[in-house]
Amino acid sequence: MSSKSPASPYAAVFIDFENVYYFLKNHFHDPPDLNDYVLDIVRSLREQLAAKGLDSLISYAYADFERLATAPQGALYLMGVSTRNVLGTDHKNAADMQLCIDALEVMYTRPDIGTFVLVAGDRDYIPVLQHLRRQARQVLVAGFRESVSGDLLQNIGSASFIDARDLLGAERIEQLEKRRTDRLRLQEESRRLREQGLAGVPTAAALAARETAKGPQVGSIPSAIAPRPVVPAVPRPAPRTSEDVPDFAPVRPLARDIERRTLAFILNEFQKLEAKQQRRVPELWLGPFMRLLTDELPELPDYERRDLLNHLRDAGTIRIEKREGEPHPFSVIVVNYNHPDVQALHPGGD
Repeated sequence: MSSKSPASPYAAVFIDFENVYYFLKNHFHDPPDLNDYVLDIVRSLREQLAAKGLDSLISYAYADFERLATAPQGALYLMGVSTRNVLGTDHKNAADMQLCIDALEVMYTRPDIGTFVLVAGDRDYIPVLQHLRRQARQVLVAGFRESVSGDLLQNIGSASFIDARDLLGAERIEQLEKRRTDRLRLQEESRRLREQGLAGVPTAAALAARETAKGPQVGSIPSAIAPRPVVPAVPRPAPRTSEDVPDFAPVRPLARDIERRTLAFILNEFQKLEAKQQRRVPELWLGPFMRLLTDELPELPDYERRDLLNHLRDAGTIRIEKREGEPHPFSVIVVNYNHPDVQALHPGGD
């Protein structure tokens, strides 16, 4: 049996897309633009491999893509990554099995491939990794340390592990950690409210009841005149709270002309829809808009167009919200009409 030493400059990359996607979703409390985070990891990984002199001749990504909030297949294709749509089950991720089959097939049919990179972390991959190493292939594993099996790490050694946090970069990790901290704080607050006997009351109503229990504030009606209200047993439906609808990021001015150009294009699409529907349009579907933005900014690669929306969001000009829908969830763009750059481009907007 012929084998190739790890000195070969060619690599094959196998990405358990679902593994990374659902780790981000669960660990960081469902951040917006989940696909973009995974795509950034994949792109940064390929760049890091290239810096080591490894040419990723083969790149596969595995997921039941129909179950994801938005379809990343197009963006992966533009990066040179082929997608493998696998049907998941409630008991086992079918991507694991298909990934292992493909890795072994590449090993036996492509002796020129010297390095195998798995973006995954389940201990189920240990047998295939051991087999690859016995065939004198170099094996690297990339993933978030929290989601990578300790047994798998012990098998390959720390020198062969690539931390996904390093692939994302400090700024984006800081954003994710802040979101996680904020969500954990809200959960702790909800727990305390339940312990105070406010279980079953929506968060907004519970907070209002607790503020009332603190006593009168400056300028308020004395409690002797206005008795403390009783929280109804079955509260009326309340508007969505900050847990449901994310706030806009802190306002900062846009730094680049391309960002202002993209914002102007967003506002123009809102105006076109409003003129067509003869009513105010509160949100813009993200998927169709990204296709329009491709035609508007053809000089940019797909990931840079997506990064532009991230910069607009981080500057507080827009936010991106998820919506439940059939057959799949979808995302929308909401504009902050109080942002100075929005007002400059769209005077009189509300």
